[in-house]
Amino acid sequence: MAHLVETMAYINETPWHNIGNQLNPNQPLEVWLQQAGMDWSIQSSPVNYTDQDQTRQFNDAKVLFRSDTGDALSVVSNRYQVVQPREVLEFYRELVDLGGFELETAGVLKGGRKLWALARTGQETFLKGDDQVKAYLLLATACDGTLATTAQFTSVRVVCNNTLAIATSDGVGAIKVPHSTKFDADKVKQQLGIGITSWQRFVVDMRRLADTPVHPFEARRYLVELLGDPDLPFHSQPNSKALKRVFDLFSGTGKGATLAAANDTAWGLVNAVTQHVDYERRARCVDNRLDSAWFGTGAAIKHKALEQALVLAA
Repeated sequence: MAHLVETMAYINETPWHNIGNQLNPNQPLEVWLQQAGMDWSIQSSPVNYTDQDQTRQFNDAKVLFRSDTGDALSVVSNRYQVVQPREVLEFYRELVDLGGFELETAGVLKGGRKLWALARTGQETFLKGDDQVKAYLLLATACDGTLATTAQFTSVRVVCNNTLAIATSDGVGAIKVPHSTKFDADKVKQQLGIGITSWQRFVVDMRRLADTPVHPFEARRYLVELLGDPDLPFHSQPNSKALKRVFDLFSGTGKGATLAAANDTAWGLVNAVTQHVDYERRARCVDNRLDSAWFGTGAAIKHKALEQALVLAA
């Protein structure tokens, strides 16, 4: 199947199975715009239809299409507020120039229907055994009604590149701007509370998870409650093969599973789940897995995994 990641630019290591254009660090946004395949705009046209050889116009909807190729992206209501590809990258300009952020990857999913950029905030921490975790800020949007414009803090565990959303100051995982509302970048940054508070809270949670030992029986029960049927034992689950695989990742086969912070701990459990979601969970292609891990079912599983682990550590 063809990749749905149409274009992507990145710095440092090649992500997601060698897809994208590698850039040197500290490139201007104009270079990112071109190399990430985001140097086009979303335009609109009325919806026309043919009735008995007569062309008519449907006034309650419009077609969104790419300015560079003319390819149709979606049909939306006239009230739909578009966020342009350039706006996604411009969101980071001040943060990069003045705030110490560094763009790390940006690109186009599903032919232009989804757009994203991910920047390293400069904040990081080390858990026991040199388990390094870095903080990022993700901004993503869609023009097909499948995703509100979403800004969220995300952590990346360096040893395995697992991603995990960080709760913002109001306790939720992201700031979401529906497309019925005009996207206001400054307002979103204010709501996010760009700074260290959310990251500091997340570091406290990670260390608490790393200090919480988990018995294998407890790990199996956690996985059944998270991914299976709580009324059935571990080995009788309909998805027992997947559960056993995640348990094996926790028990030592996962990336970084033997580091002191993760070895038989609640932090190790969370990362077994995130590795499964980010890299191994069944998906039609790599790009669908990325879409799910950041925005869809996979993201919801990871959020629930973290919440359940924090209950274990309470």
